[in-house]
Amino acid sequence: MNPLFRSALVTALAVPCLLAAGSVIAHDSPDHGQYDDPSAAKDSAWTRSPLVAKVRAATRRYKDINVAIGEGWVPATPCVTGPNEGAMGVHYVLPPRVGDGMLRADRPEALIYEPQPDGRLSLVGVEFIVIAEHWNTQHPNDQPAVDGHLMNLVGEPNRYRLPAFYELHVWAWEHNADGAFVDWNRRVSCDAQPPAS
Repeated sequence: MNPLFRSALVTALAVPCLLAAGSVIAHDSPDHGQYDDPSAAKDSAWTRSPLVAKVRAATRRYKDINVAIGEGWVPATPCVTGPNEGAMGVHYVLPPRVGDGMLRADRPEALIYEPQPDGRLSLVGVEFIVIAEHWNTQHPNDQPAVDGHLMNLVGEPNRYRLPAFYELHVWAWEHNADGAFVDWNRRVSCDAQPPAS
C-alpha cells in the first residue's frame, strides 16, 4: 500500500474519534460478553461458531484497553449508533493492518468497545475491514471472506469518509440476538459516550 495513502487513511480513521470522543478512562473491562447467559447459550451460531472462537482467542487480552493501546491500537470513530436500533460502539484500529489487503480470522483490523457509565470501555466485538480496491486488485478471483463468512460492501461516499470497503462484524464478546455477524447489536449502546470536548 502506498505509504502516503496509508497515512491519509489512518488519519481519516483516527481524527474523528480524537476530536469527538472526549477523554476516555481506560480500565480493565470485565467479561462483558454474555456467554454465561442461558438465553445466549441457545444461539448456536454465536456460541459454537469457529470464527467467534478464533476471535475470542485472538482478542481476549484486549478486554483491557490499556493492552490494546500499548500495542498500537488507536481510536478511529466515536461510538457508532445504528440507523434504527442498537449500535456498534467505539472502533479502535491497528494501523499496520488497515489497508494491507489481507484477511485473517485471528487478525481483525478493528476492536469494538462499548462506552460504560463509569467511563470504562468494554470490548464487545471486532470488525474485519479491507479496502475494496486493494482486495479486488490483490485477489481478483476471490470474494472477500473471513473463514468462509462473506463480507459486506460499504460503498462510497459513506459516513466514515473512507473509500469503498468490505467489512464483517463479529460479536465475540457481546451476545447479539440478531446474529453473531450482523452490523448492529441491540444490546450495545452509545448512551454513555462522553460528550465532545
